[in-house]
Amino acid sequence: MTRRMFRQSAVTGAAVLGLALAILAGGCSDGFAFGSTEKKPLSDDERMEWWREARFGLFVHWGLYSVPAGTYKGKRIDGIGEWIMQRAQVPVSEYEKFAAAFNPIGFDADEWVRLVKQAGMKYIVITSKHHDGFCLWDSQVTDYDIMDATPFKRDILAELAQACKKHKIKLCFYHSIMDWHHPDAQAPFYPNYNDTSRSNPNFGRYVETYMKPQLAELLDKYGPLGVLWFDGEWIRDWTEPQGKALYAWLRELQPDLIINNRVGKGRKGMEGLNKSDDDYAGDFGTPEQQIPATGLPGVDWETCMTMNDTWGFKAYDDNWKSSEDLIRKLVDIASKGGNFLLNVGPTPEGLIPQPSIQRLKAMGHWMAVNSESIYGTTASPIGKPDWGRCTAKGEKLYLHVFDWPADGKLDVTVPRADIAKAYLLADKKKNALPVVCNGEVLTVSLPEEAPDAVASVIVLVQNKK
Repeated sequence: MTRRMFRQSAVTGAAVLGLALAILAGGCSDGFAFGSTEKKPLSDDERMEWWREARFGLFVHWGLYSVPAGTYKGKRIDGIGEWIMQRAQVPVSEYEKFAAAFNPIGFDADEWVRLVKQAGMKYIVITSKHHDGFCLWDSQVTDYDIMDATPFKRDILAELAQACKKHKIKLCFYHSIMDWHHPDAQAPFYPNYNDTSRSNPNFGRYVETYMKPQLAELLDKYGPLGVLWFDGEWIRDWTEPQGKALYAWLRELQPDLIINNRVGKGRKGMEGLNKSDDDYAGDFGTPEQQIPATGLPGVDWETCMTMNDTWGFKAYDDNWKSSEDLIRKLVDIASKGGNFLLNVGPTPEGLIPQPSIQRLKAMGHWMAVNSESIYGTTASPIGKPDWGRCTAKGEKLYLHVFDWPADGKLDVTVPRADIAKAYLLADKKKNALPVVCNGEVLTVSLPEEAPDAVASVIVLVQNKK
């Protein structure tokens, strides 16, 4: 491991203290002040409002692991691409060499964010630092970053922050608590960086003089952020009290910040939702590669999912989910009251793979017509109908029909129904569809042809109570 990658602990310790004090005093640049005493603190509902409204965001896993792209020393490595350092048992000194080959000259932040907006997404969560420890911004705490260790020498996060501000997209960062590169964290565990039975006696120093100064940098230089999305919390050296303390500290720096439940130890594996035996840290659950079977009243959650089988770029992973499947997953998640964080893994050249672009554009085409039935909606009040899904907002129910009835009759069970009107969301004129009520069962007469082959939306407008 090269010495130059880490700055002196005394300097970084002083830096985090000084930066935190400056932040709390409102001393950030460009008129941005965390923890301003002039504003009334937001309630949790007010703080979560934009996130609940958004429902759809982009996950970006990008870093040095895109260079090997799933292959090390001529051998294809099993597993997800961003874990190649662990899976291929790559020594730190060898892995660092990928930095010299990371020169993503095709990266265009504005193009990425325009694609996000075109897809109907409202926020981006990008890996500021994954488990491999490499940083996508110009960190003052280490030289193991995009500016000092690569030939690219452009601050990726700064460019994304500018583009997000321009296009009114919320910028959020994924950040790994675990760090396979740092000597005070999991680097000494080589060849099994992910050895959860081992402990590093210097981990507390890593937290105070490295991880926290970097988090303060991210909030100060690129904030205000929408979400800090933590991961790697399963290591032995991280505890729930540490997670709660970190959560509280970050909320002092930026009171309106949203933080996922992986800041602590509460989540139940890939199911992502919190265990019920304690009041765990974090604002929302994080199901991974799965969707809860039913809605979860009173629980904020977000399914994160890949389009193929990997998060980070893997050149030979062509097992792509179809656009139809992804659109219906978005609908299914919204119908259960959740958000959908859909991943792309850019190439080492800085390009989003073409199959990902094609799917995002297809989803955007559907959202251009039907986004009203996704944004700001709540879980279905009528369960999971056989013909599709349902979302709700105000006096409206949005019926997402996957299987268009051959006889043109859609039966909907709506307890205590009092329907003022039904119409196709795709119909700009909102022409009324005939509705017959037989007790709690409504029968909506539909045109012969579905407006959309994937998911057509019928709006039921209920009379105000």
